[in-house]
Amino acid sequence: MNENVLFLQGNEACVEGALYAGLDFFAGYPITPSTEIAETLARRLPQAGGKFIQMEDEIASMCAIIGASLTGLKSMTATSGPGFSLKQEAIGYAIMAEVPCVVVNVMRAGPSTGMPTRVSQGDVMQARWGTHGDHAIITLTASNHQDLFAVTVEAFNLSETYRTPVILLLDEVVGHMREKLVMPEPGEIPLVKRLRTSVREGTDYHPYLPREDGRLPMSDFGGVHRYNVTGLHHDMWGFPTDNPQVAHGLMRHLTDKIEGRLSEITRFKEYFLDDADGVLISYGAPARSALHVVENRRARGERLGLLELQSLWPFPTELVRERCERAKFVMVVELNMGQVLQEVKKAVADPEKVFLANRIDGVFISPTDIRNILRLIQGRGV
Repeated sequence: MNENVLFLQGNEACVEGALYAGLDFFAGYPITPSTEIAETLARRLPQAGGKFIQMEDEIASMCAIIGASLTGLKSMTATSGPGFSLKQEAIGYAIMAEVPCVVVNVMRAGPSTGMPTRVSQGDVMQARWGTHGDHAIITLTASNHQDLFAVTVEAFNLSETYRTPVILLLDEVVGHMREKLVMPEPGEIPLVKRLRTSVREGTDYHPYLPREDGRLPMSDFGGVHRYNVTGLHHDMWGFPTDNPQVAHGLMRHLTDKIEGRLSEITRFKEYFLDDADGVLISYGAPARSALHVVENRRARGERLGLLELQSLWPFPTELVRERCERAKFVMVVELNMGQVLQEVKKAVADPEKVFLANRIDGVFISPTDIRNILRLIQGRGV
């Protein structure tokens, strides 16, 4: 028996990735279909020396991980659509205060309570614009357990690197399906540690003064430095300000540190795109059905390819434009009414060649569903 090979749920693979990344603190509230993350961490995290707490609701959970992160701990929470809605104000606070943390949203059908046990990808735009005001955000996803483990580790790495909350946007099928996970050896995947300030005690510490590389060294709250944390626009000491020049600089910094490093943040997989006449674009569990169709049609001589997005925000516009440049048609496969479809249409030179294959009824999109749409597209002579 190989102890490095596990057979588990996607939610459990997310837990394994978080523990591998060095998770210290988890606060959450049970909600289908993410509950297994909290259940598993309730047992596993204390065994690893971390702290687990079930909070009274999702708002408190988000606030708790912000507080824990400020004290120097790698922190995470997990939820689904309704809980994700409740977290938005505190996510905005974490963006403004530049607090690294990871927020897992295992999507289910909505809006409101919707269908708690059914799959959807309806929270893509909420992940981008759920909190108010102009801001940038990093959002990752995956279609299988091996990739889910890796992007969970990446979520923590990116969170620490850019001092920002990172959204891990899964879906019910990925969260609940079971498959093999080969556990990497310790050190096999590089980990980003918290960048702590070298400013000595008694010396003027600027908690919001970026280095030349854009990173902001942190000091553990409650440690040797005293500093202010606020959701208000603030200066480099963390004190509130309405100075237009300072506010402008802060907003540019919060956006540019993420949007300006798109090439470093973008994660994707590609299949058969070198000579593809038709390109399928997908993410999460539907990418599995899309890949099945592409491989099946390739065996029959059709030149289809797949671009699987693993980072949704910031959206990889240039990547999509480049990979779709020679395609006669592009099909976006997703479980909503076309949230990524609209981004793809904005990215490509000819939006009229972009089509949607989707389901919005809580049922997972199958290869047959995709093939039916393909026949309609090809029947138009595209």
